[in-house]
Amino acid sequence: MTERLYYTDSYLREFHASIVERSADGLTVYLDRTAFYPTSGGQPFDTGVIGGIPVREVIDQGERVAHQVAAPLGTGPAECAIDWPRRFDHMQQHTGQHLLSAVFEELFSMHTVSFHLGAATSTIDLEGGACEAPAAKEAERRANEIVCENRPVTVAFQHAAETEGLRKPSDREGTLRIVSIDGLDRSACGGTHVRSTGEIGAVLIRKLEKVRQAVRVEFLCGARATARARADYEALAAVAHLFSASLDDAAPMVAAQLEAARAADKARRKLELDLAAYQGRELYQTTPPGPDGVRRVSRRVEHGSLEELRAIAQNFTAQPKAVFIAALASPPSVLLAASGDAGIDAGQALKAALAAAGGRGGGNARIAQGSVAGQAQLERVLAAVAGEQP
Repeated sequence: MTERLYYTDSYLREFHASIVERSADGLTVYLDRTAFYPTSGGQPFDTGVIGGIPVREVIDQGERVAHQVAAPLGTGPAECAIDWPRRFDHMQQHTGQHLLSAVFEELFSMHTVSFHLGAATSTIDLEGGACEAPAAKEAERRANEIVCENRPVTVAFQHAAETEGLRKPSDREGTLRIVSIDGLDRSACGGTHVRSTGEIGAVLIRKLEKVRQAVRVEFLCGARATARARADYEALAAVAHLFSASLDDAAPMVAAQLEAARAADKARRKLELDLAAYQGRELYQTTPPGPDGVRRVSRRVEHGSLEELRAIAQNFTAQPKAVFIAALASPPSVLLAASGDAGIDAGQALKAALAAAGGRGGGNARIAQGSVAGQAQLERVLAAVAGEQP
């Protein structure tokens, strides 16, 4: 059995232990006592060193804690050290989670059903109703108010049958580890926590997301929150600088510019359609009909897309007895359009030609489009399509 030192002292950074067992390759070791927290309860494992060797992962195996290390270790005494910045960050986030969960419970009767402490942000999933931005803002305000009150955060051990007032009932038996925020919260938890709410630092709610029957709240605490706030400020300041505006005026100016860009894009698309209609009609007028009375046009382009030619093709074949073929060299693709009285079903003709060349695509009787693997296959499709014409 491994004695878990982090249960009683989350601030222990260095400790002496004995390696009492190891795997055959020496890359997994078991200590008689450990301050390394294993992945559990939504909180990631600690890192650090054992006997000068980096710890890569810590795994809870029930009665024991396994430590996976970067190089083989033998049994015997070992000096151990926790990666303190990582540990303290986890302590801030986890205690911040207890605080936020209790506040959502207190203000809105919303219950935390899961918690995840990520490398960049953390989340809690809440059930009990919808959570909109105003509610999240109020929960954030209340949480930071309690941070400023610097309430004690304490750890106690109590038999499960004797526990009362837990925010979330525990189904564990025997002795429970109870983490309490004075006057606010009591939770059964094995994680690492700070000594007072003041050490959590700023609490920042970033995002709300609907996940199945729950609301996922993304948040940051302490150093993470201040780093994110700094990054947000710098990003907003850069945007404001581009618009020669103040920070407060940046968002409305961006919104106005986006609206103007949408209007300009809409006008541009209309002009492109008008131009394509003109080009299609002009091309029809300047293309002499064949002996069968059908006007045929073929276009080839090297790079890009067939979208520009598609609009011209549609307007060309909007006229009587017209067929339009367009081919793109890279990536190899083809477009076929035909008027209703041209005597050709564009969709059927192109689909058959593509299938024979190992390509794919389709469309309707008036216009179809597809692609093939290479230039040789493209030429086969074009020849086949040309052969289908009346």
